[in-house]
Amino acid sequence: MPRALWLLIIGMVVNVTGSSFLWPLNTIYIHDHLGKSLSVAGIVLMLNSAASVIGNLYGGSLFDKIGGYKSIILGISITLAALIGLTFWNGWPAYIIFQVIIGFGTGIIFPSMYAMAGSVWKEGGRKAFNAIYVAQNLGVALGASLGGIVAAHSFQLIFLANTIMYVLFLLIALFGYKGILVNSGKQATIDLNAPTVKNRKNLYSLLILCTGYLLCWVAYVQWQTTIASYTQEIHISLTQYSLLWSINGALIVVGQPLLNGVLKHLKATLKLQMIIGIGIFIVSFLVAGKATMFSGFLVGMIILTIGEMFIWPAVPTVAFDLAPQGREGFYQGIVNSTATGGRMIGPLLGGMLVDLYSMSVLFTVLIGLFIIAIVTTLLYDRRLKVENKVSAEVF
Repeated sequence: MPRALWLLIIGMVVNVTGSSFLWPLNTIYIHDHLGKSLSVAGIVLMLNSAASVIGNLYGGSLFDKIGGYKSIILGISITLAALIGLTFWNGWPAYIIFQVIIGFGTGIIFPSMYAMAGSVWKEGGRKAFNAIYVAQNLGVALGASLGGIVAAHSFQLIFLANTIMYVLFLLIALFGYKGILVNSGKQATIDLNAPTVKNRKNLYSLLILCTGYLLCWVAYVQWQTTIASYTQEIHISLTQYSLLWSINGALIVVGQPLLNGVLKHLKATLKLQMIIGIGIFIVSFLVAGKATMFSGFLVGMIILTIGEMFIWPAVPTVAFDLAPQGREGFYQGIVNSTATGGRMIGPLLGGMLVDLYSMSVLFTVLIGLFIIAIVTTLLYDRRLKVENKVSAEVF
């Protein structure tokens, strides 16, 4: 891999490590330390995700206009300013304001990081994006593990540690990314406002698939919100809860390459891969729904991580295959927005279900969402198959 990509990988690890000090503990802090309901915690996380969506769109546009280096520096600066504020003012309602600013700032960073990774190693194809993906999960493992240990002493130190990591990220970006020259990758020859019939059918298929993808994210994010708070109620320590996310990240770093080899050997289709993943998700939530001790949640998290490795890489791959030439970024944007949408809706929906009913009702609803996701995954390419069959009969 080129040196520039290694610098991006290191920056991504530092970036996500800093973020992972806080995000797994957000609901716990809002609910237990600020004394707010799970529904309120869900609204705060929803606002954070909404700001991230806006930041992503703005960041992608900035990359095309001013380049990746300036875009990343701007995103880090906004995030760092909010983190410094959060370190000193972390009560209510300052917490909401800073979380929204953090969401916007981090949202600006990620599109440029991915775009730069693809540009500096074009001949590597998807390998550059896989490297960034693994770097993210390594950051999750490190941040969540260290975050639980730090939070056990003081939440105030969590905010300070997050700030320090972003200072380090800023230094890496300032001295490492300035010399990285990239092209925006824009293809102005494509008329996005005049898609062909085939393109519309491909887009229609992607939207069906992303409906199920959205539902999977709505359920998945419960591990970071309602389930996180529930573990505290049954006296599972913050260190133990954070360890779950450390195991999640570590398993992905170690297991994803192994899984890719197995799937390639078995010649499993992407559709079958996704359906298997959703089925594994269902098993994970059945285990978590019955868990009363740390060991139960540990087993549930391991199963969840296996399911995640089946589904999360597959959906962007399908989007890449469906995308007409020159619209790859647009299709990937839909996938990313769908995931963020799930992270927006999930905390609020989960919090309301637990506040109004119970955890058992929440798990029942989540299983229902997974069943719907299986149906959409089975049907997403039906129209394309019909079209291809008719074309074959005609010719």
